Amino acid sequence: MATPARAVDGATAQQMFQSLQQCAADMGITLRTPPPEPTTCCGRGCNGCVWEGFLDAAEYWRQEALLQLQG
Repeated sequence: MATPARAVDGATAQQMFQSLQQCAADMGITLRTPPPEPTTCCGRGCNGCVWEGFLDAAEYWRQEALLQLQG
């Protein structure tokens, strides 16, 4: 399995979630639910934007998923 890279936006996060969930399903492993995408972004590029928090949570989810998949 090629290790999915860190997500940089919502689209790459969804691709990463799907890739790791499929790999887990193929191995008979159930991963926890990935973090939901934010719905409250104002689009002004705020310091501490909700997307920054989401991408950090997505990276944590990715690392935890990889640990489970490595068994």
